[in-house]
Amino acid sequence: MSGHSKWATIKRKKATVDAKRGALFTKIIREITVAARTGGGDPDMNPRLRIAVMKAKESNMPNDNIERAIKKGSGNLDGVQYEEIRYEGYGSGGVAIMADCLTDNRNRTTPEIRKIFSKGGGNLGETGSVAYLFDRKGMIVIEGGKVSEDEVLEMLLEHDIEDVKTEDGNIVVTTSPEGYGDVYELLQQKGLSFAMSEISYVPQISVPLDEDKAGQCLRLIEQLEDHDDVQNVYSNYDISDEVMEKINEEQ
Repeated sequence: MSGHSKWATIKRKKATVDAKRGALFTKIIREITVAARTGGGDPDMNPRLRIAVMKAKESNMPNDNIERAIKKGSGNLDGVQYEEIRYEGYGSGGVAIMADCLTDNRNRTTPEIRKIFSKGGGNLGETGSVAYLFDRKGMIVIEGGKVSEDEVLEMLLEHDIEDVKTEDGNIVVTTSPEGYGDVYELLQQKGLSFAMSEISYVPQISVPLDEDKAGQCLRLIEQLEDHDDVQNVYSNYDISDEVMEKINEEQ
């Protein structure tokens, strides 16, 4: 599938991250802790925490882990203090890349992220150098077969949605970041299964890559995703089906 599909780009990223469940739990716990610290420990009054808890439950994280992370963030338990940092830069072929991090040591994380960019054929840029190329959106991908696009539209008529369309047999719902939580909960209450759900940064334009540049760019992004301090990585690459097949054959 071509990278012009927002879901296709995110799907490739998710396949890598979700395969590493232990690392995923660590990243979610950090997000819960920081969300509770910045907005309070009540998910009903803290939209960021509410979404982080949703993600934890979606990933089958035990409730004890969730509650402990909230208590640490709220100051009821001792814990590490994390700082939020966004790194922006470019990969092979001029692809824009953003990496959102939670770190307890900026002086350690920054040179490590710079090294990953450099070794991956890219370069770390200044704050704001690529962020303007992305829009923040809520995205929920409903697994196909149980419900039609028209039925989803009818369910969400009175909710803050921006788009509903069918891709790869699944139904992709795009929302504002503010409307994401309510839409997620409504669809979940309807008993629908999600292939993916998150608030993401969606590229306004995509950069097509040939096989060499695509392979190099994907390796750089995978290295970033593997870093312990990196929570999410966003990019605007466009990789055709044909190129992706060749890359997979070589692996």
